[in-house]
Amino acid sequence: MHQHTEESPLLEAQPPLATDPEVLKHDLIYQRFTPAQKRVIVSIISWAAVIPFLASGSFIPSIPEIARELGSTGEVVSLAVSLSLVTASAGSLMWATYSGSYGRRTIFLMSLPCLCIGSAGVAMSHTIPVLMFWRVIQALGASSGMSVGAGAIGDIYRLEERGTAMGIFFGASLFGPAIAPLCGGIASHYYSWRHAQWGLFIMGLFALIPVFLWLPETLEPEKLRRWGATEEHKKPIFLNPFKSLALLRSPNILIIAFAGTTTLVTDFVLMIPLAYTIGKQYNISNEAIIGAFFLPAGLGNIIGAPLAGRLSDRVVVQWRKRRGGVWVPEDRLRACLWGAAVFVPMSVLLSGLTTQFIPGTLGIVLNLTWLFMNGIGVDIVLSPSSAYYVDILHSRSAETMAASGAFRACVIAMITAIILPLINKIGVAATGAVFAGIAWIGFASILLTIKYGDRMRAWHDVGYSTVRDN
Repeated sequence: MHQHTEESPLLEAQPPLATDPEVLKHDLIYQRFTPAQKRVIVSIISWAAVIPFLASGSFIPSIPEIARELGSTGEVVSLAVSLSLVTASAGSLMWATYSGSYGRRTIFLMSLPCLCIGSAGVAMSHTIPVLMFWRVIQALGASSGMSVGAGAIGDIYRLEERGTAMGIFFGASLFGPAIAPLCGGIASHYYSWRHAQWGLFIMGLFALIPVFLWLPETLEPEKLRRWGATEEHKKPIFLNPFKSLALLRSPNILIIAFAGTTTLVTDFVLMIPLAYTIGKQYNISNEAIIGAFFLPAGLGNIIGAPLAGRLSDRVVVQWRKRRGGVWVPEDRLRACLWGAAVFVPMSVLLSGLTTQFIPGTLGIVLNLTWLFMNGIGVDIVLSPSSAYYVDILHSRSAETMAASGAFRACVIAMITAIILPLINKIGVAATGAVFAGIAWIGFASILLTIKYGDRMRAWHDVGYSTVRDN
């Protein structure tokens, strides 16, 4: 049996908790909302989290048309994707940091108008520099969705329920990638890429209005800083959003962020060059049809996230029972293993081989299968990982999500800039093999964290949660 040391701040002695006054007091936090109210909250924040994926996903199939209309190249316009990823990571850090003081609802009400304004600006752009500028504003506004939404999940759900709720949140929000490329492709082929951006403007409004009307504040009342509530609160506070990056000093958070990055990058390797790989290989130039190729991955996301979340909760309960009630947070990561070992690396490897060597209808059908497989695999890794962040740093859950997301986005932004040149240089099959190998390194890092997570937490304590405040 795996041995655990007394050094870990999470694994202090755990007496019967049902009568522990500290636990009973903390449990009241999760009783502020009824199950029905919690479902409404999850629905609203999931809809707000759809927008970032719509903003990026609807843009990618339009790259060739945008390049033609603005007199540029696909490589240059693709830089807008990298730029928006970097902006989104910085914005996510900022919104998450302030949401821990001013609340989740306030941050949504500040960020979503930026999304609407940025989308309108992109729709009216006529030069590449102007397009890039408004993409930055759009990405900044959209970037609150995942980190602040995950923080809200941590605010209202107990440890044993959190994985399921996080899975539902991820699954619902990832409806965006399922429909965004198709919508963007239809708009580009039959209308204009500008129509897709106006659609984002309208969807931003449809996210903002429910937040304004029905989303309650989920942050614990004692942590909430209300504008003008006291003389002190009349003064704005200035927080360093990049302070959250210090959480990456935790080897647990850094290694799992690395594993998530090696997983998610396979999605970008498959998606970004799709028009130039599958489209070129199978002579498909219709943007709407190319957009439809994204649907299997999105469907895999929608199916995989809730299943992975529910499985991770079950794993936590089973392993806690095995240990006689002792909670080890790394147990949740066991739910990631199949996705990280098989689904993610094999899907990108097989897609590269299929695209390069199998022509015709069979090649298309197989590629759709590998895209679906990748969608499921990515969520089997990311959904339990996100719940794990909330488990080990419950009081700073939004910041932890933002820090790991920033790490992921910065690495992926650099990689997206080289995907097309790499495919042109070594071929699509070799590129798939390279990133499959990187994904297997990510799998090994998850295994490492499961086995040595307690010792890793003891190396650097960033204020880990315990079973009493989770």
